[in-house]
Order: sequence, then structure tokens, then C-alpha cells
Amino acid sequence: MLSYLSAYGDWFGPLRLLHYNSVRTIGAAITALVIGFIIGPWLIRRFRELKFGHDYIDERTGALGATYFDKRHTPTMGGLIIFIAVFFSSVLWAEPNIWVFVALLVYTLLTIPGWRDDYLKVVHKNKDGIKSWEKIAWQSATAVIALGILLWHPLSAGKIRELWVPFVKTAVIQYMPWWLLLMLIYLWIVGFSNAINLTDGLDGLAVGCTITVALVFGIMAYVAGRVDFSGYLLISHVVGAGELTVVCGALIGACMAFLWYNSHPAEVFMGDTGSLALGGLIGVMAFMIHQPVTLLLVGGVFVLEAVSVILQVGWFKFTKRRSGVGQRLFLMAPIHHHFQKKGWPESKVVLRFWVLSLGCALAGLATLKLR
Repeated sequence: MLSYLSAYGDWFGPLRLLHYNSVRTIGAAITALVIGFIIGPWLIRRFRELKFGHDYIDERTGALGATYFDKRHTPTMGGLIIFIAVFFSSVLWAEPNIWVFVALLVYTLLTIPGWRDDYLKVVHKNKDGIKSWEKIAWQSATAVIALGILLWHPLSAGKIRELWVPFVKTAVIQYMPWWLLLMLIYLWIVGFSNAINLTDGLDGLAVGCTITVALVFGIMAYVAGRVDFSGYLLISHVVGAGELTVVCGALIGACMAFLWYNSHPAEVFMGDTGSLALGGLIGVMAFMIHQPVTLLLVGGVFVLEAVSVILQVGWFKFTKRRSGVGQRLFLMAPIHHHFQKKGWPESKVVLRFWVLSLGCALAGLATLKLR
């Protein structure tokens, strides 16, 4: 919205700066940070008044549940803080185009089932929340809607069909069929939506890793949107994708504000309201700037968490079918709970996973140069 004011630069010189998305990215980050600090305390206080917290000690956590005794009444639905800050900051600072629209649409659509899941848990005391098939159906519908819009819009219809992978100078597939496109966008939106949801089990873990991922994809979106930089680095040039840098800036600012309240001991949890939507937002942005494979590296912590659950469940079922007694690969999954059961303090697990996330982020950035 504010980008249109750059047209009045002759009347007031500093307005010309709004033409540069680098300036607007900084503005979006600061705005989201301020919004988060303003609405955060009010929402947390309101959640406490409404008793929007749930008991973490149940039959599924086992002995580990005792370590969560002090978290029983910590309010959830804190993802609304991030959503409000990201949405309004992005609308204010980003120049409207198809990429920004789809990113914010996916983010909004996935916030809805997350909020409903949290609402059922804390208000109706339904520990399971919404049914698994409902969640998957909503995520799947979101992926289909996003792809339909991208294939319909003239700016994205042709470009979105290209498939790029790291270390290769050109697109490995110039024109993907619709079914392959649908499979990819489904895997990345639904997959990372659930991956961040699984990661959100310790104070500050998911949101801290999200900051590093958003920083990397903000840089990648900026490079993809510049014909000179993308040409030099031999990556896909996506016209208008630079505006996703502004969205990433807003996401970084919002997550920093949320981390202020979510750091150990957390005053609020993001809940499914935040985790499901954040994963979908990151997944669709990576898909749109032709860096889906790179996300597997940059979001390595999220991938590790999801894979640990898949391996744990798969191995347990396999051994139970084979010998009658199910065996576990890890003490507990997702894998951050495995390290907790080994005796690591929660803060140590979180900090070490942040370090791992930063390493994955740097490795992902290195792929821009390695062609």
C-alpha cells in the first residue's frame, strides 16, 4: 500500500525510498514487531481471563508430562499475535501482486483450522481437537485453491510450471503437468504445515527456527525478483517475487515479538493457530520462488522433526507386525522430546536446535552460489 506513495517523490523526496522493497522490508519488520509488542500483552491477558489453556499432563506424555506441570494453564492461540502482525504489516508495506496475494491467502486459510483446533481443545476440553481427516482436507483444499489461482493468473501461469533444483543452472522441467504441480504444492504446503506443528513442542523452538528460515527465503525472494542478481547466480527470475521479501520481513518481525513472550518459561503458546499456518506460508513461498527443494535443507529442523515421527511410527508398526511387540527408535517423538528424556534441559534442546537451524540456513544460502 505505502509503495504507491513513491509516485509523490517529486513533492517530498524521502517518499522515493518507498519504491525500494529493501526499505519496505525493513519497514514491514519494524511494523510487525511493534504490532506484536502492542497486541501481545493484551491478547495474552485476554486469553488468561478466558482460561484458554489446557492440561499438558495426560496419558500421551507419560513420565515427561511431569516436566510440564507449570505449563498447564499457559494460554494458547498465541499464533493470532503473529497472524495479525504479519497480515497487517504485509498489506501496509508490500506492493500487491499475485505472489503476495497467494501467500497471505494460504496463511489466512490455514489459520482457520488451527484456531478451530485450539478452540475445541481449550473451550470444549476436547484433547484431540479437530479430526485428522478434517485438518488434512482443509490443508488439501488450501493447496488446490492456491494452485488454481496461480495457474489462472497470467503473471504466474507459465512461470509456476518450471521446476528448479539446487546446483543446476536451468530448470530441470520447463513445463510441469498440472498433476505434478498439484503433487508438489500439496506436499510442501501440507508437509511443512504439519512439520512446524510437530516442532512446536518446546518454548521458543518452532518460532526461533521460523525466523532463520524466513530470513533465508527473504533473501532468496529478493534475488529471484531481481533480473540482474538472478541472472548472475543462475537461478529462476520470478517477476514480482521481490515483494515476498516484504512478507518475510513482516514474518521475522512478528516472530521476534512473539518469541519475546514465548521464550522459556513461555507466557503463551502459538498453538495450531500459529504452527499450521506458518508451515503453509513458508511452503508456498518456497514453491512460488522455485526453491522447494532448498526448503528441505533450510528447514532442516522441521524436516528432522517430521521424519523422526514417521520413522518412530513406521518402525513401531513394523516390529509389532513382525514380532508381536512394537519397538521404538527414539525414546519419544518428535525428536526434541527424545533429547528431553535423555536428560537435556528444555532450554538446551531449544538453543541447540536453533544452532542447527542456523547451520541449515547458511547451507541453504550457499546453494545460491553453487551452480
